[in-house]
Amino acid sequence: MIDNKAQMASPAYRIAALDQDFVLGDTTRGVRFQLEYQKAEEYLRKWGVASTVVVFGSARVREGDKRGWYEAARAFARIVSKSGGALHSHSAPRRNVIATGGGPGIMEAANRGAHDVGAPSIGYNITLPHEQEPNAYSTPELTFRFHYFAMRKMHFAMRADALVVFPGGFGTLDELFEILTLRQTNKMDDAVPIVLYDSIFWHKTINFRRFVDEGLCGEADLDLFAFADTPEEAWQGLLARGLKIPEHKG
Repeated sequence: MIDNKAQMASPAYRIAALDQDFVLGDTTRGVRFQLEYQKAEEYLRKWGVASTVVVFGSARVREGDKRGWYEAARAFARIVSKSGGALHSHSAPRRNVIATGGGPGIMEAANRGAHDVGAPSIGYNITLPHEQEPNAYSTPELTFRFHYFAMRKMHFAMRADALVVFPGGFGTLDELFEILTLRQTNKMDDAVPIVLYDSIFWHKTINFRRFVDEGLCGEADLDLFAFADTPEEAWQGLLARGLKIPEHKG
């Protein structure tokens, strides 16, 4: 009698969901993309996260440097987390929850600020060639790791009620202009305020006025964002531009 060892050992015989070679193959990229959306979405819903305040900025900034960006991001996140609605219990939607890329630097500082006041915060981490590990301050159940930048950006944008961008490099600029483009093209709620932190840095780094002078943007596009130089000014800037906070009852 011929045995069936060859059939049992064949990759074709593996249960599809348990076949890592198949799941990580080229033809299942769409399925993996969907899973990256769905997994984060389920955890966010379990925690009742209705909206976020997204904080972007450099991973290379360190606590105690002379520029004060780390401390400012931490202080800003404390203000948002205390006043914005993130401290609501599971019985009520949590609003304006701090969301970052989950890594070091400015991201760590913002997650840390939320942690300081006992509020949850989100870390949308990404797999990179030089492995980026999550910082120790984002809420563990809200700390995700993505393979696809596109899906990570989608989650950033989906619940964002506001965006504050601290100084950063190419990645920060990419994320900033992604959101600005969504706002400019009305693919994102026009009530989402954007504040750039440290006006001197931004004015020295990007000549936004030049875009208008050269006819590459409209004058109104410069009203898509504002500048701030203190954590409190950043918070007040968001409120002045339409950020909604839940009413405190009784």
